[in-house]
Amino acid sequence: MRRFSFLFWPILTGVFAAVLILQFFPDLVAPQVNTVEIRQASQPNLQTVSSGQVRGPVSYSDAVNVASPAVVNIYTRTLVQQRSPLLDDPFFRNFYDRRSLPQRQRIESSLGSGVILSPQGYIATNNHVIAGADSIVVALKDGREFTATLVGSDPETDLAVLKVEMDDLPSITLTDSDNLQVGDVTLAIGNPFGVGQTVTMGIISATGRNSLGLNTYEDFIQTDAAINPGNSGGALVDAFGNLIGINTVIYTKSGGSQGIGFAIPSNLTKQVMQDLIQYGRVIRGWLGIEVQELTPPLAESFGLENTRGLIIASIFRNGPAHLAGLQPGDIMVEINDEAIQDRRHSMEQIAQFKPGEKIEIGVIRNGDKLVLPVEIIERPRSR
Repeated sequence: MRRFSFLFWPILTGVFAAVLILQFFPDLVAPQVNTVEIRQASQPNLQTVSSGQVRGPVSYSDAVNVASPAVVNIYTRTLVQQRSPLLDDPFFRNFYDRRSLPQRQRIESSLGSGVILSPQGYIATNNHVIAGADSIVVALKDGREFTATLVGSDPETDLAVLKVEMDDLPSITLTDSDNLQVGDVTLAIGNPFGVGQTVTMGIISATGRNSLGLNTYEDFIQTDAAINPGNSGGALVDAFGNLIGINTVIYTKSGGSQGIGFAIPSNLTKQVMQDLIQYGRVIRGWLGIEVQELTPPLAESFGLENTRGLIIASIFRNGPAHLAGLQPGDIMVEINDEAIQDRRHSMEQIAQFKPGEKIEIGVIRNGDKLVLPVEIIERPRSR
């Protein structure tokens, strides 16, 4: 026994050291485990949405509560005179005076939406919603109904302004539509299929959509928020309930929403509304020309390296361009020293000038650069 006594203290020391290692460094002897790091986003505080502190998926009930009272349902009635079927029969035409034939009348009803833009009772909607209507009824979200009068309409942008005589009206807040970005959240509020006020959600899919062949002046916001028949004239709002556009049209093959809807920007809506209220029409500048985009093949045929320009295809006789000496075949390259970007931008730029205002048009004619002064006049109304 004594011969092994010299091993006692080394063994005791080793056991004590092992206990200390297990106590303070258990990972050294524990089996290795593979772990996956998962980061989970915390639930956002919904109360901070209105202050603009939160970005990302949240409830949009605050935005809807702000905007929806100013979105109205519009019901129109149109009295249509029906042609007597006897007039189509040659036999009966010989026996009856056309004026003595019985006339039948039919009432056509349609529905749409609108947005109250001011507490004074001015409502923006689409021109195609109220075109030709004999009576227009506006129904508010709170159940009140009023007969509306037409202040004015602008078929070239498909906008119209109505007026209701009533106090204590809710109105929506407009925001600058020039600041919109693709990916921004949008809410479409309207009266689809006449079922009542409905809200759908999406994002801005594109801005500045044009050349769709829908209106003379096109600068649409494209959204994938579901827009259906009856939504026309309703509000497209941002995540805080501010108006960014007036819902106008959908691209569809089935008659229902396919995720491609278009809205007229709030800035354009405001401009048209102010002109319709003040003048009863929209005041636009006019040159009296028809233009064509300068394509690379055309530029090459003209011996030009730059394809930014517009070919003057035709000129209205005695119009501003004709009186200023512009000619068909001239290539417009500048407006007031600003280079031409494209057809849409240039025509909108000219429309912004007021009648009587003088501008300078830079053109290339037979390889030479000319600058001609032109006095703008008011654009004739489309018929």
